[in-house]
Amino acid sequence: MYEKSLAELSRSLKAGEVSSVELTQSYLDRINTFDNDLNAFITVCPDLALEQAKAADERIVAGQATPLTGIPLAHKDIFCTEGIKTSCGSKMLDNFIAPYESTVTANFKAAGTVNLGKLNMDEFAMGGSNENSFYGPVKNPWNRDMIPGGSSGGSATAVAARLAAAATGTDTGGSIRQPASMCGITGLKPTYGRVSRWGMIAFASSLDQAGPMARSAEDAAMMLNIMAGFDPKDSTCMDRAVPDYTATLNEPLKGLRIGLPKEYFAEGLDSRVEQVVRDAIAEYKKLGATVKEISLPQTHHCVAAYYVIAPAEASANLSRFDGVRFGHRCEDPTDLEDLYKRSRGEGFGSEVKNRIMVGAYALSAGYYDAYYAKAQKLRRMIRDDFLKAFEDVDVIMGPTAPTPAFPIGSKADDPVAMYLGDIFTISTNLAGLPGMSVPAGMVDGLPVGLQIIAPHFEEARLLNVGHQFQLVTDWHQQKPEAI
Repeated sequence: MYEKSLAELSRSLKAGEVSSVELTQSYLDRINTFDNDLNAFITVCPDLALEQAKAADERIVAGQATPLTGIPLAHKDIFCTEGIKTSCGSKMLDNFIAPYESTVTANFKAAGTVNLGKLNMDEFAMGGSNENSFYGPVKNPWNRDMIPGGSSGGSATAVAARLAAAATGTDTGGSIRQPASMCGITGLKPTYGRVSRWGMIAFASSLDQAGPMARSAEDAAMMLNIMAGFDPKDSTCMDRAVPDYTATLNEPLKGLRIGLPKEYFAEGLDSRVEQVVRDAIAEYKKLGATVKEISLPQTHHCVAAYYVIAPAEASANLSRFDGVRFGHRCEDPTDLEDLYKRSRGEGFGSEVKNRIMVGAYALSAGYYDAYYAKAQKLRRMIRDDFLKAFEDVDVIMGPTAPTPAFPIGSKADDPVAMYLGDIFTISTNLAGLPGMSVPAGMVDGLPVGLQIIAPHFEEARLLNVGHQFQLVTDWHQQKPEAI
């Protein structure tokens, strides 16, 4: 059953071909078999999962099921889940039991899904390789010597290894799309404000966005139907009607205008990845799309702008973790200053400390205008590039990441090289646009993703474009041999 899509599982559950308890137990068995090696989960919740599965079966029998009722999912450990440890991949929150439910997980709970547990991630979502977790690195199921991508690496690995039917992730600068590309799954970052951030532990508040990570665009559409919507508890959440994202999946693509940014096919892009992307574009031409070269001239400024804005917001957001109210507290502090210093010094990992220091510097008196204010001006210019491009094209396509997954530890001492891995994904977060990665091919036995970007609130278009590609290709159906 674990090879079935969400739509297929939904039909099987409603037809009585399998119960949610049986399905959930099969996933728990797979987690028990494979996760000691993969390290995708921080917390597994077998008792809760089976209890929710039993309730789902009763709901299905009573005719009160939603499309996802009874389906076992897992959540990135950045979402607060009532009564379950929510660590954000950090020692700082290793002892934190969330007293409330995030809006995203509450929506899934209300829909009758089963929560298998919480997934590993880079500490406080800071990283692109999932090597920065307090709980150790996640392994890529296609090759356990390789990274899975980050920061939602646990989510990507769990879906790719069939340890969960689908998973939630968050994307601040590519943290859904990049691991989706490297693990061969579909990942969607919605428009900023499309999905509530309430109860999602903040990294960079103007960039963070939750989204679905699943096997296919159809599965992602089913998840987004539950995730998207207005939430009065989140002041950044847009009060805008939510369409049925599955309703337009089968619309033909004839006449679709695709833009290829010349800046995305320049130095730094692995030539083999480029060929995979161009082969995928050729498939779209067969489906009736037209292709033209466009320019996003501020692309080369994206990484610099992001790594001023994101650390600045992180330094403010993480100031709440001080050892006083919750989280890690040092032992036997001599005074309040010692409590602050040692609790934060012991609780945060090196990457988080680096970004806090960079962010605090950028916001400090005398440097705010030189760095943070200038980065925000660049952000507006990056957004304007996209708006101008969308006057002539319907979607923008290119590589999700410049390379396939790389060996664990190979870039640990080169933060610039690590940061450049997000060069094609960061711009959509800065502009608040929706972006999606779909499996498009393989390089040396490792998956490669095609990135698709659409105008604001055009997630339905993204999903339609991704789904039509997946109807004529089978890259999204490939699975690692070892699992």
